[in-house]
Amino acid sequence: MGEARRRAKEGLLSKTPKRKKKIAKNDSPRIVDWLPITAKQRDKFIDFSIKGGWIGIGILVLIWLTVRIIGPAAGWWVPADLH
Repeated sequence: MGEARRRAKEGLLSKTPKRKKKIAKNDSPRIVDWLPITAKQRDKFIDFSIKGGWIGIGILVLIWLTVRIIGPAAGWWVPADLH
């Protein structure tokens, strides 16, 4: 009889412990008990919103530069306030 079978038959622990799968534990507390949003999720959303805002500002500046400077300089159009 093999060692593993003998130990199992006698109810002894195995020599090598079985590896348990680690479950991702969410240590972040909820903001409000009845709302399933954690503090980490709130922080990620705030960071995402800030980055999105800056990207939007950058796009707005590029559009403004195109309409006021690049377009008229290239001869694509003439701004209405310069007629």
